[in-house]
Order: sequence, then structure tokens, then C-alpha cells
Amino acid sequence: MQNKHTVRIWDLPTRLFHWLLAVCTIALVISAKIGGNAMLWHFRFGYAVLALLLFRLVWGLVGGYWSRFAAFLYSPARMLRYLRGQGTPEDGVGHSPLGALSVFGLLAMLALQVGTGLFSDDEIAFAGPLTRFVSGDGVSLATSLHKDVGQYLVMTLVALHLLAIAFYSVVKKLSLVPAMITGNKTVTMPVAPSRDDTVSRLSALVIFLLCSAVVAWIVSLGT
Repeated sequence: MQNKHTVRIWDLPTRLFHWLLAVCTIALVISAKIGGNAMLWHFRFGYAVLALLLFRLVWGLVGGYWSRFAAFLYSPARMLRYLRGQGTPEDGVGHSPLGALSVFGLLAMLALQVGTGLFSDDEIAFAGPLTRFVSGDGVSLATSLHKDVGQYLVMTLVALHLLAIAFYSVVKKLSLVPAMITGNKTVTMPVAPSRDDTVSRLSALVIFLLCSAVVAWIVSLGT
């Protein structure tokens, strides 16, 4: 019998980021499909996603141990061992090697989608706040990438992410969703927990407010 340990893996700021990003991403897709006046909310949710991504970038450096990029930045050799079924027990504590690829891919694609949105123009009523800083050709390219390529890549990556969660839950019997709700995971080896106390949570709040201020400044450039 292996001893089991319940450990705080995902700190509260990481969990809130995860669920807020999911809600905002769904809202972005829906508002884009509705169009019309809903585009006003599309922009607002886009700014929210940008603030969340900036926060995650900083939190990936100073957040709880398992939320830091260093904790799930795997080497190609370790990735190959994992794919061959030769992974280590620690690979299943935080983000697995495949899970890490999914996270980095989704974050990068969302960043690209939000970035192109800042320079996009629907030529009807709504334009990104940074369109005046690039040429017409640049705006057309950003708009094309945002509307014709980016949205479908984001939806594809989200679908793959959900399929991966279902695979780990059904086939490998790993409860990923509950851990992202409670923050705790039951593991078969003693590991360092993520810091998740009042000080770290207040620090995360300050970081998020600063990131929101940066986004507000970016938006103000278009006025």
C-alpha cells in the first residue's frame, strides 16, 4: 500500500485565474458570434482576458510553487520519457508534460488572439484601441488573423484541452477538475505544497490590479 498525501497544489489565485479565463473565453466566442451591440462586450471580455494573461505571466514567476512555469517547463527528453510511459510520479502532481504543452499552447494562442484584437477593425462600428498606430495593411492583417484564423485555433485548443481532461478523468482515473476547485490533490509521494496564505493572496490581488491598470492604459491610447 502506498501512503497517500493530500497537498495544496493550486493556490487560490491560480484557481480563480483558471475559472475566470474559462468564463471570459466562452463569453468572447458567444459575443463574437452574436455580433452587433454584443461586440462592445466582446471588447470588454477581451480586455479582461488580457489582464488575466498579464497576471498569469507574473504569477508564473512568483506564485505558488506548482503554479510557477519552472514547475512544469519540461525538457524534450523528459517529455519523450513521459510519452513512452516512463514518467516519474512527480509528473502527475501539477501539470503533466502533456498538460503543460496544453497550458502553454492555450495561453500563447489567447495572447495572440487578444493581441490581434487590439489592432483589428470590423469596418462597421468597432475598432481596437491600437489601430491608429499601424498602417491599413497592418490592421487588415491583424483583423484577418483575429477573425479568420485565431478564433478557430482557440476553439480547437479549448476542445483538445477538454478532451484531455476527460481522458485523464475517465481512462487514467485522475480527478483534475476537483483539484482546480479545492486546490488540493491526493498524491502518492510527499511533495512541497504551494504557498496559499493571506499574504500570497493579497499579493496576487495587487498584481492583478496593476495588470488591470496596464490594460486600462493600453485601452486609453485609442481615445
